[in-house]
Amino acid sequence: MTESTAPQLQVAAPRQGFTWVDAVVMLALVALFWSALHFGKGMLVHFDASKQESVDLSVSGIPYYAGRTLLRMWIAFAFSLAFAISVGYLAAKSARARMFILPALDVLQSVPVLGFLSATVTGFMALFPGSLMGVECAAIFAIFTGQVWNMAFGFYHSMVTVPTDMQEAATTYRLTRWQRFSTVELPASTHSLIWNSMMSFGGGWFFVAQSEAISVMNRDIQLPGLGSYMAQALSQGDHHAALWAVIAMVVLILASDQLVWRPLLAWADRFKIELTVSQMPATSWVYNLLRGAYLFTWLGEHVWRPLGELAGRLGSREPPQAQPRRVLRPDRLWRGVAVLVVGWLVYQVLSELVVAAEELRGALSWKEFGHIAWLGLLTMLRVLAMTVLATLIWTPVGVWIGSKPKVARLAQPLAQIGASFPVNMTFPLVVGWFAASHISLDWGSILLIAMGTQWYILFNVIAGAMAIPNDLKEAAKVNGLHGWPLWRTLILPAIFPFWVTGACTAAGGAWNASIVAELATWGNTTLRAQGLGAYIADVTRSGDTPLIIASIAVMSLFVVLMNKFIWRPLYAYAERRFRLD
Repeated sequence: MTESTAPQLQVAAPRQGFTWVDAVVMLALVALFWSALHFGKGMLVHFDASKQESVDLSVSGIPYYAGRTLLRMWIAFAFSLAFAISVGYLAAKSARARMFILPALDVLQSVPVLGFLSATVTGFMALFPGSLMGVECAAIFAIFTGQVWNMAFGFYHSMVTVPTDMQEAATTYRLTRWQRFSTVELPASTHSLIWNSMMSFGGGWFFVAQSEAISVMNRDIQLPGLGSYMAQALSQGDHHAALWAVIAMVVLILASDQLVWRPLLAWADRFKIELTVSQMPATSWVYNLLRGAYLFTWLGEHVWRPLGELAGRLGSREPPQAQPRRVLRPDRLWRGVAVLVVGWLVYQVLSELVVAAEELRGALSWKEFGHIAWLGLLTMLRVLAMTVLATLIWTPVGVWIGSKPKVARLAQPLAQIGASFPVNMTFPLVVGWFAASHISLDWGSILLIAMGTQWYILFNVIAGAMAIPNDLKEAAKVNGLHGWPLWRTLILPAIFPFWVTGACTAAGGAWNASIVAELATWGNTTLRAQGLGAYIADVTRSGDTPLIIASIAVMSLFVVLMNKFIWRPLYAYAERRFRLD
């Protein structure tokens, strides 16, 4: 017997196939691929440090310089994203690994970009002799160090605060590690990861001038890029060129917001942990366009789904069976490999410490070391002052932005511009104002540090406010909570874990930013603050290796102590008290 359905009750299945939208998307992908090849081929040219071409400050060269810089930024971001997810996952899942990873991240986020450059430029140049690729790798690595730490801390904290009921459900359904990660942990961490990625990408812009215009070991190396263009304009006091550099950077930031970050936020809205849907979800015209493309559906069915199934099968664990004693189990094999890798890293670190000790022997007196420690204390006070002031100012602003989607659409690109804006580009105004008002840079540097790092707090608070489940907001409204009771019972507990991540990374970035903020130069005017940042900038420029090692070691020591006695306890408190369980 065959069943028939009335014609008026039949529903035609939506026709799926390639349309003009797919043609537009494929053309955009081809253009993107061609642009990467066009700007990337400049990395492979011959390089001779004695025969460098000077940066052309004409307006016509800005598009090419901007393309070269943007390519370095996205390459560094790709490595930062892979590092943050893998290291954050390992730290969240293994207590033993966490004992080493978190202190290492604390130290590494405090090492200045100039410190990384002074240690890596020579090595990368030796790895690619006679090629610009060596200097390119050093610049990309420097940008990577300006992006990755905030992302790693943010992803780790999102992993350890995944609601317990979701983890228990994954255990009940006996999900494999890959299934648990892809369906529970990564979606729950997506919102925070995207906001931290936006902030970290802006952090890469902050030090782009230092990464492309390198002055280490008495050597001046300039790479074609917007950062070196900015540095050249600043050194020559060229207001016209500096203005065009600012315009180019703002255009790139707005383009990145429209084409990348806003679509990602609209896509990530589906992963919010809530029982009711927000009345004003995030929107993006690019995201709506991509949703209409059949290309991604086809790739999902024929590429990503088979790969995910394969990864799930590889990640599944078979029931233990009787095996001969001599057969080595795969998990033990991987643990052995991990032990070998960790052992090799420890050996390399110890070797470097021995070399550093040899460099310092006889070259550093206790008086000089005490002076460096005193400068570190002064910089630490500026860092703490910046963190407190930025928290008081930007916490209510971030909650207001995150609670109102209409405001967030307007404020998001503005916040990105502020976060991405290099402090040294404000020197034409700030240095002149300080000099005219007779304001000492000892105090003014707090403002300059805040201009570069306060955004970590703002972005994380916005992410926390946007992640508050809509059903909790409605429950607070039903119970008539307003003002301080609402903040005390809902808002502050919800955003506190995000604030801890933002404040920790802001403090770590502030140490790095002090190198730029404590030594401000515009044309023939130079202002100097008494602090460790200015000291590191001086000894790095002169190439004094023992003092570079000692100053970076002192800065790392201060950061480790702050993280040990301030941020680690706050992280533990947030993990213990403020979970959406």
